[in-house]
Amino acid sequence: MSASESQTVRAMTDLPNAASVGIIRHGKILLIKRALAPYQNLWTFPGGRMEPNETIEQCAIREVQEELGLTVRNPRHVVTQSLGRDGTYRLAVYTTTDYVGTVKPSSEVLDHKWIDPGTLIALRTTSRLDDVIRECFKVLGQTW
Repeated sequence: MSASESQTVRAMTDLPNAASVGIIRHGKILLIKRALAPYQNLWTFPGGRMEPNETIEQCAIREVQEELGLTVRNPRHVVTQSLGRDGTYRLAVYTTTDYVGTVKPSSEVLDHKWIDPGTLIALRTTSRLDDVIRECFKVLGQTW
């Protein structure tokens, strides 16, 4: 395999394979408490793994619909993180203020809250969630 072919394969494997969405409303962000692994009992954004033949944006929109019954529109990319052992998950994090519907949690969600980011310290969250939330607000031109 040539060096350029090797770089192409690496780039393909570095593509996101999961997505989550930070939904912001009136200066608060919607978090869920996960019922299932990975990250069971931790507060985080709704999200999950890609399915065959969908884009990463479609994955983000579908996961929010499945977990919370909300329809997300115009998701904006915030960051892509490597998570899990040896970067098993490459999570594309999106944010938006544009959604419709009423929260109707699925069985994958133990609880949900609209929280003021300043109160995040009181919750058991996924790693570096505070930094990701800060970036979500920044991408949307908001401060917390």
